[in-house]
Amino acid sequence: MSKGTVFVGMDVHAETIAVAVSEGRGVVRSLGMIPNRPEAVRRMLGQLGAVKHVKVCYEAGPTGYVLYWQLTALGVHCDVIAPSLVPMKSGDRIKTDRRDAERLARSYRSGDLTPIWVPDAEHEALRDVVRAREAGKEDQLRAKHRLGKYLLRYGQRPTEGCRAWTAPWWQWVRALQMQHVNQNTVLLDYILEVDQQAQRIARLDAAIDLAIARAPARLRAIVDALQALRGVAKVTAVTLATEFGSFTRFEHAGQAMSYTGLVPSEHSSGAKNRRGSITKTGNSHLRRVLVESAWHYRHRPRLAKRQKEVQANVPANIASIAWRAQERLHRRYASLSLKAKPRAKIVTAVARELVGFIWAIGREVEKQPMAPGKQQTNR
Repeated sequence: MSKGTVFVGMDVHAETIAVAVSEGRGVVRSLGMIPNRPEAVRRMLGQLGAVKHVKVCYEAGPTGYVLYWQLTALGVHCDVIAPSLVPMKSGDRIKTDRRDAERLARSYRSGDLTPIWVPDAEHEALRDVVRAREAGKEDQLRAKHRLGKYLLRYGQRPTEGCRAWTAPWWQWVRALQMQHVNQNTVLLDYILEVDQQAQRIARLDAAIDLAIARAPARLRAIVDALQALRGVAKVTAVTLATEFGSFTRFEHAGQAMSYTGLVPSEHSSGAKNRRGSITKTGNSHLRRVLVESAWHYRHRPRLAKRQKEVQANVPANIASIAWRAQERLHRRYASLSLKAKPRAKIVTAVARELVGFIWAIGREVEKQPMAPGKQQTNR
């Protein structure tokens, strides 16, 4: 790196930014606190000289990537840092915004920080829609639990053989009249809440379909290819594509597995080798859909109608990877079952290996050249 490089550490909050700089091998100095506003950031950068010699970093957090997009638009090199991987002194018991910014600038200069992958604004917008649908499904489940437990509390049961949430069950619930007026008021409110969540999910599903239709050709190709895997339908494929972002940023499958938090923790020293539960330090959205998909591999390998239709439209190498995934992961599930392992642990192990096949498919698609006319977003 050039001796003239200015390393800037920022501790970013909703309203303020603490700024510290390190030039060459000199002492890290604080520039104080500035408002978290574009014009204030622009003025601060003007005091540091030519932007080509400025490198900025800040920790990922609730403020998102707005500052990153602003800095890169100004021509400034910016890295967003993984907060959990920032070096910390075990004996340091004083934490302030100024000290945090200075620590970032010092560690940034020495190369001890781990940057994260940052999506562009369009990719982040699609990921927001997918996560909103996930939140909607969680809210719908809570609403259904609330309604079901309310009926159970008053001993209200449908006729024998009427399964919950089916059309006959809903006919029974909607026609139900309880003893008191207030009870009927609460029942109606719970029913309306379930209906509202269903409508919300339908709106978000339509938004996802529209967003994928307008997405870049490479993203659409990844979504189509991932659906060749068993247990991976459209919403799961979009979740995997948006949360992984880019598969080529992982040099090998083990890095992709670590990113999901599905790898076992370890505490080994000397002759002692101890492994614990999974780390759960990765992307929780990925971990959820991966475990859901892994349950499908308890069944023997076969191609369902949906998979046959999907694999007819993907390259032969993608279809081959998807079939190998079925064979290997089913053998893995069966092997661990014979050892009497708990089913939850078996599925977690299968989900971890499933990441390897997802990574392989994603890499294959990203290596394929796109036709010149397909590079742009369809609008």
